[in-house]
Amino acid sequence: MSHSQVKIWVHVIIGVKHREDLISLKYERLIYKIISREISRMDCKLFAINGTENHVHVLIMLNSRVSISEVMKQVKGASSRMVSRLKITPREFNWQIGYGAYSVSEKNLKGVIKYIRNQKIHH
Repeated sequence: MSHSQVKIWVHVIIGVKHREDLISLKYERLIYKIISREISRMDCKLFAINGTENHVHVLIMLNSRVSISEVMKQVKGASSRMVSRLKITPREFNWQIGYGAYSVSEKNLKGVIKYIRNQKIHH
C-alpha cells in the first residue's frame, strides 16, 4: 500500500441542535480549535473551517483508513462534550443529528475554501 495515493476531499456541514445560535464570536475560534484537534486525531487533514452562530463548515482530506461516519462521530461527540464542559455556551451544547458531507474534486478546492471562509458574508 505504500505506493497508493489517495486524496478524498470532503466538505462537511454540522449544525447546532435545533439550529440554536450558540456559537458566539467570542468562543468560535476555541470551538474550531476543538473540532480541528478531533479531525487530526482521526488522521485527517483540515484545510478550512468557518461558520456562523448555528453551524460549521469544514473541508477535510479524509484518511483512507476511516469512514466519514467514523470521523464525524468522533468530531461531533468529543467537541460537544468539551464545549459543554467548558461552559462557554448558555446551556449544554449539542450538535444536531446527522451532517452534510459532500465530495469535492481537487479542481474545485479553491472555490470551496473561499466559500467556507466567507460564511459570515454568505449568511
